[in-house]
Amino acid sequence: MKIAFIIGTRPEIIKMSPLIDEVDKRGIDYVLIHTGQHYDFEMSQQFFLDLELKEPDYNIGVGSDSHGKQTAVMMEGIEEVLLSEKPDIVLVQGDTNAVLAGALVAAKLHIAVGHVEAGLRSYDKTMPEEINRMMADVCTNLFFVPTEDTAINLLFEGINPKNIFITGNTVVDACYRNLKIASKSSNIMSKLDVEGDILSLTLHRAENVDDRERLRNIIEALLKIRGLNIVFPVHPRTVKTLKEFGMYSQLEEAPHIHMIKPIGYLDFLILQSNSKIMITDSGGIQEEAITLDVPCLTLRYNTERPETVHAGGNILVGSNTEKITSNVAKLLADNKIYQKMKDAANPYGDGTASEQIVDAIQDAYNQGKLEIKPPETIAGEQSKKLLTVDEDVTVAEFETKNPDTNINIVFDGVNPQFPRMELHLEGKTIMVSKSDSVNF
Repeated sequence: MKIAFIIGTRPEIIKMSPLIDEVDKRGIDYVLIHTGQHYDFEMSQQFFLDLELKEPDYNIGVGSDSHGKQTAVMMEGIEEVLLSEKPDIVLVQGDTNAVLAGALVAAKLHIAVGHVEAGLRSYDKTMPEEINRMMADVCTNLFFVPTEDTAINLLFEGINPKNIFITGNTVVDACYRNLKIASKSSNIMSKLDVEGDILSLTLHRAENVDDRERLRNIIEALLKIRGLNIVFPVHPRTVKTLKEFGMYSQLEEAPHIHMIKPIGYLDFLILQSNSKIMITDSGGIQEEAITLDVPCLTLRYNTERPETVHAGGNILVGSNTEKITSNVAKLLADNKIYQKMKDAANPYGDGTASEQIVDAIQDAYNQGKLEIKPPETIAGEQSKKLLTVDEDVTVAEFETKNPDTNINIVFDGVNPQFPRMELHLEGKTIMVSKSDSVNF
C-alpha cells in the first residue's frame, strides 16, 4: 500500500505530523507532496526540520496568488505526481486550497481520498475554507472526523456512516508530540521577559482586520484589559491594516501590550501552554487551547469548532468590545468560572487519532475498498424510511437481521445520533435506506 500526503500550509503540516509518524512507524510506503502554499524558508524546509519530519518528496512551489490561479497550478502539479506515483489513497487535511486541489485531482483519477478533519461546517459560505471543505467532502471516500457532531453533519449530507470514522482530532496527537520537541528547543519565554500572567492574542482573519469598525472594536477592548500582559505576535497583514487605519501606535504605546514579530510554531506552542487566556480568530488555535487547558475567547460570530464551545472551553465574543472585556474580567475575577473553562473536557479525543486513522486505512485496503471501479451491476432505486424500533437490539444486530438495510441516522427523541455499531436502538427512531428488492 502507498499513501500520498498532500500538504500546503503550516496547520496542515502540524496536524499531519503525528499521522506521518504513525505511517512511518508501520513501514507503510508513502510520498509527501508539498504544494508550497506557504512558500518561504521558514514555512517550508526549516519547518520540516523543526518538527523532525523528512523533507517533502515533491514541492510544487505554487506560492501566493489568487484562489483560482493557485488552485489551478496545484491541480496541475498534483496530477503529474499522482500519475507518476500511483498511490492507493490520497490524504488531505482540513480546508485549504491544497485540500480542494488534492481531493479533486485524486477523485478524477479514481484514487481514493481520505479527508482528515472531515465534516466541519461553519455554514458561512463567505468563508473560502467552508467552500474548500464542503467540496473536498464531495470527493472523499474515507471521512476521518474529530467528533460525533461533525459525523452528524455528514450524515445529513447523505454520507454513508460506514465510511465515517470518529477518530478524534490529530491536533491532540500533534500538541502532545510537538510540545515535547518544543520544550527541548524553545527559549521564547525567557526572550519575552514578561512578568505576571499572559494573555496570548492572534488576529489575522480578513473579516476582522480588513473591517475598520470590527478592528477598532477589538483594539478598544485590548486597550481596556487590565491585570494581564497581552503578548501579540502580529501577522504582517494585521500590521498593514493597523497602520492604514491609524491604530498601530495605540497598541505600541500601551504598557500592557507586547507586540512582537510572528514566531515559529514551536515557540507559539510554548507561549500558549504558558498563557492564562487565549484570544484568537484562528480555527486551529481554538482546538489547541482546549487541548492545552487554556480558556479561549474567539473573535468570531460562528465557528466550525462548536464542540469547543459546547464543552465549555471556548466563548464566541465576535468583535464586540463589551463582550471581550467583560469575559476577560469574569475569568480574572472568578476562579470558579476560570477553572471550569480550564478543566473543560477535550472533545477531540485522547491523542490516538493517528493510530485510528491508519487502522481504518489498512482495514479498507485489506478489504479492497480503496479500489475505485465503475459499477458492474444495474443499481436499484434507493428508498429511505423512518422506523421506530420496539425491540432491544443494537445497530449491529439490526443490520445483521436486515442485511440489505443500512441505518443512516438515529434519533433519540429529537436529538440525532451517529449509528455506532454498539448503540442500542430500543425506543429510538431510525432512518434506514434499502434497495428496491428488500422488504421491511
